[in-house]
Amino acid sequence: MSIMLNSLLILATEAQEMGEGGFGINLDFLEANIFNLAILLGIIVYYAPKTLGKTLGDRRSKIAEAIQEAEARQKQTAQTLADEQQKLAQAQAEAVRIRAASEERAKLVKTEIAAQAEQDVARLRETAAKDLGAEQERVMGELQRRIAALAVEKAEADIKGRLTNNDQDRLIDRCIAQLGGR
Repeated sequence: MSIMLNSLLILATEAQEMGEGGFGINLDFLEANIFNLAILLGIIVYYAPKTLGKTLGDRRSKIAEAIQEAEARQKQTAQTLADEQQKLAQAQAEAVRIRAASEERAKLVKTEIAAQAEQDVARLRETAAKDLGAEQERVMGELQRRIAALAVEKAEADIKGRLTNNDQDRLIDRCIAQLGGR
């Protein structure tokens, strides 16, 4: 910064030595531009550190805030991720527990159904045996009645063909006597 001020002072003294004693219009284009550039550089050197420092400081604080916000969001996201992973692990453990309980329940139900089926089969066999026995008794009774009826018909037919009226009277008398009659 001091170099710039020294340059400005040198330029100012040279301008005064040239015989121009004050402010005026310098028609020498190149010389005027150098002088103007020197003034401009002096102003920039004098005011730039403050303005540039303030701008850079503001920019630095905004970047720091953005970094802090990003870090906070990253921490929040990491915490949320950890929470969700824990929930996922709990859900998976619960799913495994439910599945194991379901398999155990399925085995128990399968055993109960098999036992019930065996009982039903045994009951059906008993019922079938009873029904078969009852049907056999009914058929046997029916057969006995039919056989008895046929035997009676056959006996009547035989008796009618062999017995005479005298034989019938004697047979009747003998049956009455056996029954305790005359």
